[in-house]
Amino acid sequence: MRFRLLRRRLTISAPRMAVRSALPWPFRWAMLAIVLGFCAAIGLWAFEFGKDIAGLEKGSKDELTRLHKELTSVQTELASVKTERDRAQSVANTADTLVTAEKASREGLLAQTKQLELENRSLRDDLGFFEKLIPTSGVDGLAIRALHAELGSNGKLKWQVLVIQPGKSQVEFNGRLELSFTGLLNGKPWSANLPGESPTIKVRQYGRISGEFELPAQAVVKGVSAKVMDGTVARATQSIKL
Repeated sequence: MRFRLLRRRLTISAPRMAVRSALPWPFRWAMLAIVLGFCAAIGLWAFEFGKDIAGLEKGSKDELTRLHKELTSVQTELASVKTERDRAQSVANTADTLVTAEKASREGLLAQTKQLELENRSLRDDLGFFEKLIPTSGVDGLAIRALHAELGSNGKLKWQVLVIQPGKSQVEFNGRLELSFTGLLNGKPWSANLPGESPTIKVRQYGRISGEFELPAQAVVKGVSAKVMDGTVARATQSIKL
């Protein structure tokens, strides 16, 4: 029902109808162009006015050029800093390598020095024993050339025995060494032998044998005796007092 009433009002059958003269379409287009141009002019004026208020137009190109130059300068400085950093890192890596190599070399030298000290000490000991290798007159056959004993810092008695067999064409002697220790233990007489089996000794011209003997607590060693045994026969004996 409402749709019919609305249609009657919009058509020529409406209760009221006005007849007006129509303008030619060129005038209509001209009026529309004028209105659009006027609106565009107002919009352009508002845009320019806004730029003037914000200050965007004044010096914007110069500012943009300056910022571009500053950006280029910063990029150049950044590249230079990166180059310097890489160079410094390379120098640091080289320095670390040199320090590591120097440290390894120093540790190697220290190890060699300790080894040389040990060898020097051993050579001095050998020299002291070899000086005693010169046979004394009247020595014939197997003999104990030197017997040495001293108390170490660890509470053990260090001993060394040098056995010689003068002559150039001697048959190698195979025997065993017996050591006995005498002294005082808690103020009373005390004696002891090397624990375990007697050490073996082989001598063609000379032979040296050494070892350590762990002393009982409160023991004081007064003397050491050594025997070179060939089976049950003592081929050479020697004693010392401490």
